[in-house]
Amino acid sequence: MKAAILVFPGINRERDMARALRLISGSEPAMVWHAETSLPAGTDLVVVPGGFSYGDYLRCGAIAARSPVMDAVRDYAAKGGLVLGVCNGFQILCESGLLPGVLMRNARLKFICKDVHLRVERSDTPFTRGYNAGQVIRVPVAHGEGNYEADEETIKRLEGEGRVLYRYCSADGVVDEAHNINGAAQSIAGIVNDKGNVLGMMPHPENHVEDIMGCTDGRGLFAGLTAHLEKAA
Repeated sequence: MKAAILVFPGINRERDMARALRLISGSEPAMVWHAETSLPAGTDLVVVPGGFSYGDYLRCGAIAARSPVMDAVRDYAAKGGLVLGVCNGFQILCESGLLPGVLMRNARLKFICKDVHLRVERSDTPFTRGYNAGQVIRVPVAHGEGNYEADEETIKRLEGEGRVLYRYCSADGVVDEAHNINGAAQSIAGIVNDKGNVLGMMPHPENHVEDIMGCTDGRGLFAGLTAHLEKAA
């Protein structure tokens, strides 16, 4: 794996992401500053990490989405390259037009920082092949604007095309309003684009990859990506 992690002013999870990728893939990811106009040669995964790019001014991810490096990311994605956006990275991908919809203020207008349960909806994608369909995993969230919203037609298309990969749920896999932590439409925690090569998700799988963290449920995402890229090579 030759991953490239984008770095914007205010991003604060790039080292967490680098550690997870290094631990599971065995390869050192490249850190790419937002002012760059190209990605490192041979990049096979672009990661847009979490944090508070540009202090979340205007809208979360709105300024970062207009950084020079994002033109290279859009071109890379258009050619089928894999892109993973986590938390603020999800917001940036939506603001960049790489994913539909927008992340709004949490329904209860409070910052949420805790472990949550997610139901894996499919296991036949590069981002979920490390899990089983219907499997429930536990990962942390840390966001104030994670409430995914889109127009009715877009939501229908996401659901109909199987593009919702992760959904907030109970420990038993029940999807209902009681376990929809931020009010997201259809309890959506993570979606892919129409080609299936760009994933945006609010929870932080990179923070549950080692025993010392108390849970390793996040490993499946990175292990699946590693296996997918090794097979493609």
